[in-house]
Amino acid sequence: MTLKPLFDKVVVKQIEKKESVGGIILPSAAQEKQEIATVVAVGEGGVIDGKEVKMVVKAGDKVLYSKYAGSQFKIDGEEVTIIKQSDILAIVE
Repeated sequence: MTLKPLFDKVVVKQIEKKESVGGIILPSAAQEKQEIATVVAVGEGGVIDGKEVKMVVKAGDKVLYSKYAGSQFKIDGEEVTIIKQSDILAIVE
C-alpha cells in the first residue's frame, strides 16, 4: 500500500533501535520511544490556516521529531507515524 499524506503531513518510519544495553536485553515495551525516523512520504504543502507552507523534508531524509508528536498506524504490517512538518526539529545528516 502506498501512503500519500495530505497538506503539511509527513509519514515517518522509526529507525530500529538495538534492544541490548550493556548485555541486558530490553523488550520493546520497556524502551523509550525513539524520536529519530526516516521520512517515507511527504505531503504537498499549500495554504494551511492562511499561511503558505513549503515542504522542506523529502522522502529518505533522516529526521529528529518531537517526542509526543503524531499518530501511529500499522500499515501492511509496518508501523509508521504521521506527523506535521512543524513537529520535525531537525534533519539528521
